[in-house]
Amino acid sequence: MKVNYVVLPVLLVLGMTFLPSSFAEPTVSVTMEKTTYSYCEKLFYTIEVSEVTGEPAIIHIRDETGKGSSAIPIPITDLKNPIPSLVAFEKEIFPLGKYFIDVEYSGSQTTIEFTLVDLNKICLPGTIKPIVTNWLSGNISDGFLIDAFDKFVDDEIIDIPFEITQDNVYDIDIPEWVRENTTMWWFQEEISDEDFINALNYLLDEQIISMSIQGGGEI
Repeated sequence: MKVNYVVLPVLLVLGMTFLPSSFAEPTVSVTMEKTTYSYCEKLFYTIEVSEVTGEPAIIHIRDETGKGSSAIPIPITDLKNPIPSLVAFEKEIFPLGKYFIDVEYSGSQTTIEFTLVDLNKICLPGTIKPIVTNWLSGNISDGFLIDAFDKFVDDEIIDIPFEITQDNVYDIDIPEWVRENTTMWWFQEEISDEDFINALNYLLDEQIISMSIQGGGEI
C-alpha cells in the first residue's frame, strides 16, 4: 500500500485544527456597570469566563501612575460573576483620574479602565458604617454614635452643637424612630449619604437629637 506523504501532513494539520475545544485556554472578560464614577459611589463590575476551572481570578486595581492594590483573589463560581465593592470611593484615599482593573484567570488576562471624577457629592467616610452597625445592634450608646460623627465627619458636613465628654456621653438621646426609620434606611442603602446627613442635621438643629442636662433639662 502506498502512502501519500504529501497528503499525510495536511491531514495531521486538519486533525489538530478540529481537536475538541476543551483543550483551549479559558477566556476572561470584564464588564463595567459604567465607565465613570464619582466620590461616594461604589465600584461594580462583572467578571465573565468561558469555563469555571476552580481557580480564583486575581485582580489588581491601579491608577495612571502605576500605583495599585495588592493582589485580590476573587472566587469564580459561575460563568458570570458580579463583583460589588463594599466601600465607596473616598477623596482621602482615591485621587481623581483614570484607573485600570487588571484581571488574571487560569492563564488568561484582560484589562478594563474607568475614570473617577468629583461631582461634589456629600458622603460619609467608610469608618462610619461599622460604628452605625454597632449602634443599631445596641452595642454602643447614642452618645458614642454622635461622638463618632463628631470625630470622623467634617464639621462642614455635620455640625454637632454640643461638646461630648466622658461625663455626658451617656446623656445624649436619639429617638427610637430615628434608629428604626432614617438610620435603617441609610444602612440598607435606601437613601443616600447626603439624605442621611441632611436628616441628622435637621434632627440636631431641632434638638430632636439632644443632650439632657442632669436634672431633666436639655441644651
